[in-house]
Amino acid sequence: MSDYAIIGKRVPPVDGKAKATGEAKFTVDLKLPGMLCGKILRSPHPHAKILHVDTGKAMRLPGVRAVITGRDLPGVKFGVFTHLPATRDQFGLAVD
Repeated sequence: MSDYAIIGKRVPPVDGKAKATGEAKFTVDLKLPGMLCGKILRSPHPHAKILHVDTGKAMRLPGVRAVITGRDLPGVKFGVFTHLPATRDQFGLAVD
């Protein structure tokens, strides 16, 4: 056998207590000065063709800094494995 310190051995999770007690901090818990939050409005109609999106009402809401639609991201695709171009086959936001 080799002299590995961790491989092949049980290692207790170092963050187990913090997660179990709710003390652990996750990225969703971060709040930084000037930080913006985003919301996504999903269509109630699966596979429907989007004919028009009126962003005017959303832009008039207090605190809204920007509203983006699929037209704001022309041709930008992503995938699960972003380092493999062949997997970038989905649009981030609907375009049609």
